[in-house]
Amino acid sequence: MKTIYVVGIGTGCAEHVTVAAIDALNRADVLFIPDKGANKSDLADVRRSIIARHVFRPDPRQIGYAVPRRDAQSADYGEGVADWHRTLADIYAMLISDVPENGTGAFLVWGDPGLYDSTLRILEHVAEPIRVEVIPGITAIQALTAAHGIALNRIGEPVLITPGRKLGAITTDTVVMLDGQMAFRDADPNLEIFWGAYLGTPDQILVAGRLGDVCETIANTRTLARERHGWIMDTYLLRKPE
Repeated sequence: MKTIYVVGIGTGCAEHVTVAAIDALNRADVLFIPDKGANKSDLADVRRSIIARHVFRPDPRQIGYAVPRRDAQSADYGEGVADWHRTLADIYAMLISDVPENGTGAFLVWGDPGLYDSTLRILEHVAEPIRVEVIPGITAIQALTAAHGIALNRIGEPVLITPGRKLGAITTDTVVMLDGQMAFRDADPNLEIFWGAYLGTPDQILVAGRLGDVCETIANTRTLARERHGWIMDTYLLRKPE
């Protein structure tokens, strides 16, 4: 049976790749590199740079594949996601067919495979029997709190993690991911916000402060950064002040 490693590679910093991830990448016979188009070529380049930095076998076999685009409605885990997953499952099946019998392949997953990533769900739709092994990675949440030098939770208090489209009234410390609509603009202006984009990369941007004071700064910074790079990955923590 073939083994497929789903390897969390963190948020773009090669130093954040764990020893377990490096070991898995070096055991893999084939490394799969997603291509999300010219505007997001940086994401493929980061994966290739991690391979160049940490994979020691000469000329490791790499297979690139095009990731189909989702329409605007499905881009934030809304309608159409199931169809998108099935389409990608067909692509994954073809990729896995190139793995030698009883061999190994590896998907390099941004952040951590268990947090707001679809790779594991998509692999469930692959018909060929495979063994899946998950290697965790540093998440955007960890990179965010480290960059701001803060703890994620208050003492004895819970933390909520939510996509932007589900953001409601803030009753506890809340981490927001996948917020293309910038839902923070409708939140209580007296909240504290710790925002970050391109976390762990040389392009990292950080803003923190009272939401009412920095809201427009974040919105404008986000818009300009997206125009400059063609893409953006950002997340933020909202909390009531002490």
